[in-house]
Amino acid sequence: MKTLYFCSMIENKDSAFKIAEILLQVKAVKLQPNNPFTWASGWKSPIYCDNRVTLSYPSARTHIRQAFAETIINRFGKPDVIAGVATGGIPQGVLIAQELGLPFIYVRSAAKGHGMGNLVEGAFEKGQRVVVIEDLISTGGSSIKAVESLKEAGLDVRGLAAIFTYGFKVAKDSFDKAECPFVTLTDYSVLIEQALKSNYVGENDLAHLQNWRENPSTWMQPTE
Repeated sequence: MKTLYFCSMIENKDSAFKIAEILLQVKAVKLQPNNPFTWASGWKSPIYCDNRVTLSYPSARTHIRQAFAETIINRFGKPDVIAGVATGGIPQGVLIAQELGLPFIYVRSAAKGHGMGNLVEGAFEKGQRVVVIEDLISTGGSSIKAVESLKEAGLDVRGLAAIFTYGFKVAKDSFDKAECPFVTLTDYSVLIEQALKSNYVGENDLAHLQNWRENPSTWMQPTE
């Protein structure tokens, strides 16, 4: 079954190319079309993304923080609180909350097994407007789980913002079903275009990269 690609919600195309350039420069994103990575799911992939790497570079960290803040205000308006999704969304969320002068909370991947048994950590009040922060959207599963946890806690989820998305249709469908708008700073299409501009990949690599995004679950898998 094909996993079709879609265009993600990017607010500022020029900014998206700059973010893509940063991700490539600090090696938060690695492209190896001829020597693919293996994801935990077993999928073969020409791309590996670890946006936590950006935290190690002050200039990259600052640019991403400021881009997040501007994008959130433009897309959702100023919320009452910022919520990070464990684990990658937590440090990004803290930086954004600081930039916007807002309280910060975070959502655990599972409820704490002792004490209060919290799933949402931090101080908040029911009815407060919250924007959720992720570092990466793949299928959207963990993001939607966090959104639902925040809603169950009585918060008004205005939307979710992430650094990067692969652009899988299953993710868009999940967000649509959850009635949660989302926005990303950059995406797979922009990244590949930027990688080509900066000679990170060549024209001969494009076929692999484009084929993968059309059907990632079976790309380079052995056929019976």
